[in-house]
Amino acid sequence: MSEYSRDSRYITTRITADGRDGYPVEPGRYRLVVARACPWANRMIIVRRLLGLEDVLSMGICGPVHDERSWTFDLDPGGVDPVLGIERIQDAYFKRFPGYERGITVPAIVDVPTGEVVTNDFAQMTIDLSLEWARYHRDGAPALYPEALRAEIDEVNDVVFRDVNNGVYRAGFATDQDAYEKAYQRLFDRLDWLSDRLAGQRYLVGDTITEADVRLFTTLARFDAVYHGHFKCNRTKLNEMPVLWAYARDLFQTPGFGDTIDFVQIKQHYYEVHRTINPTGIVPAGPDLRNWLTSHGRESLGGRPFGDGTPPGPPPAAETVPASNGAV
Repeated sequence: MSEYSRDSRYITTRITADGRDGYPVEPGRYRLVVARACPWANRMIIVRRLLGLEDVLSMGICGPVHDERSWTFDLDPGGVDPVLGIERIQDAYFKRFPGYERGITVPAIVDVPTGEVVTNDFAQMTIDLSLEWARYHRDGAPALYPEALRAEIDEVNDVVFRDVNNGVYRAGFATDQDAYEKAYQRLFDRLDWLSDRLAGQRYLVGDTITEADVRLFTTLARFDAVYHGHFKCNRTKLNEMPVLWAYARDLFQTPGFGDTIDFVQIKQHYYEVHRTINPTGIVPAGPDLRNWLTSHGRESLGGRPFGDGTPPGPPPAAETVPASNGAV
């Protein structure tokens, strides 16, 4: 059986309040490098927004299409990141690890003074923004990883990663029928489980938005535009799963979530880069995404999106998704 296996050998160096790995939290020292197309990077964009770290941790945005070497800063003037002065995120990896042979991925955090990558361990990175960077959170920042709920959040995150976040890739990149069908079944079994869980509660864990909701949302946001067709996850579209569709719209319409989603770049990335799946590179014109802004009715379940906190303000002008690329 030829089953897709994600390379999970990440750079596990951490940026911490006490600097125990040699990289202390310092405003302005680091640059978060993302691509709006990437669901793993999208998590960092959302968490950074919710916690109000825009002025503390700068963000470089790669374009949606990359080659076999790495993501590039082709959206910037001259194709060069204005802070790091590089054309490819690969350069920051090689600066710290010459001849680096593992995956050159986003999100990644780069130490600006040295130009060296610090970490690309995406699962730990969002949690560290919540815990290690707490001193610099905005007033009213939500508790995305509250201590009392961490065990349950971790448990939910584990199954969601395995069966949903990574599950769509296991279906999409399977190279034989049996591997594909097993991944497909696991995905939709888990989506049904999530639908049952969310039928009576507004959020995945507790009554506020947590890290668990961020991690599920970035997959759901890409489901109909990409995974349903491109990855053959086509039992049902998201908008045909009533509970998950309402849940996803609820989050999408929450400040910090939908305003990070660039549907045009998402489609460009998957359909243009994955030529083994889509040899022509043609990007589909659909689906119609205006229904993301329709009423979801999830308020009836109660819940407090930001707990005792407040919504984030609008994104900085330089980080705003063009209206034409969103759900207008």
